[in-house]
Amino acid sequence: MRCATKLKLAGVIALSLFLVFALTGQATAAKDYPTVDFVKKEFDTFPGKGTSVKPARASWTSGFIVEAIYSRALEHLGYDVKKYKELSAPIFYRSLVQGDVDYWANGWFPLHNEQLPPNFEEQASLVGYVVKKGAVQGYLVSKEHAEKYDITTIEDFKRPEVKEAFDANGDGKADLVACPPGWGCESTISHQMDAYDMRQHVNLIKATYSASMADAVARYNEGEPVFFYTWTPNWTVNKLVPGEDVVWIGVPEIKPTEGQKPFTDYMTVSGLKGAVQDPLTLGWVPNDIRVAANNQFLENNPAAKKLFKMMSLPFDDITTQNDKMYEGEDDQADVERHATEWIQENKDTWMYWQRKAREAAK
Repeated sequence: MRCATKLKLAGVIALSLFLVFALTGQATAAKDYPTVDFVKKEFDTFPGKGTSVKPARASWTSGFIVEAIYSRALEHLGYDVKKYKELSAPIFYRSLVQGDVDYWANGWFPLHNEQLPPNFEEQASLVGYVVKKGAVQGYLVSKEHAEKYDITTIEDFKRPEVKEAFDANGDGKADLVACPPGWGCESTISHQMDAYDMRQHVNLIKATYSASMADAVARYNEGEPVFFYTWTPNWTVNKLVPGEDVVWIGVPEIKPTEGQKPFTDYMTVSGLKGAVQDPLTLGWVPNDIRVAANNQFLENNPAAKKLFKMMSLPFDDITTQNDKMYEGEDDQADVERHATEWIQENKDTWMYWQRKAREAAK
């Protein structure tokens, strides 16, 4: 009986400790990353020590790995990086100028220009390039059905036989996987639906994007037509490869949003892999992915500012990580592990960034 009592007591203690750790966040030692070791061995200065950082991240999953890697870089400079706030673009930019958050690495420009508050340039800045001129976006259609119905632009979805083929819910409209509310692409798609008189012909699916695209991939695998908006880098172009499974289609003519007007020369692209025509009047401007940061934060933290100016991520690396998320490695622990793996595989570059950031703080 005494042994049984001891075992029960040990079990109660173990369970209590587990609950304490779980509730306080200490069970997984979330910031005890393996890569901290080689940084600490190399440097004895940590310019961010004693300074808290309030990051944000976008609600689209392709940006999760970007946030994780950029936050890790700040941690390795000694900053106390708080848990990110997941925000839509309009709310993020308002929060940034108000000082409620310090930065994010998920800015898409010029797409987000129309979502910036009037005082943005007084209070915040764009710094460096996560991906430069590589973020292409637009509409894609299953290749088999684009060829069968001779689809080259979204205006072809006005034809009855095309609408019928792409109508999955029986409402008489072609179904388009679009963007959830609050995303920059949502307003552009909405503008184009009006500009090309598509409202009565196309049904916009605005549910959670990843789930909607997973459904589109499943329908494609069953031989059904698919029509969707996407961007790169993203896992979608790994699962439905442009030129093999799907094709990029265009718009009948350039009818830009206000934010696109200065960039109309870039809305027709040449050499786009998988385009139904070359050149293609895409109707979208290729974007830079950039850090947007609060000016006061940048002024107070020259090491962080230098880091943001230098850092970038290879397009293919983001796409590969996004594909892992689609395959099920999609919780935050997976994303953090992917970040650790990327840092270890790019150690020399990482240490260069860390060294130069420290020099800027002197």
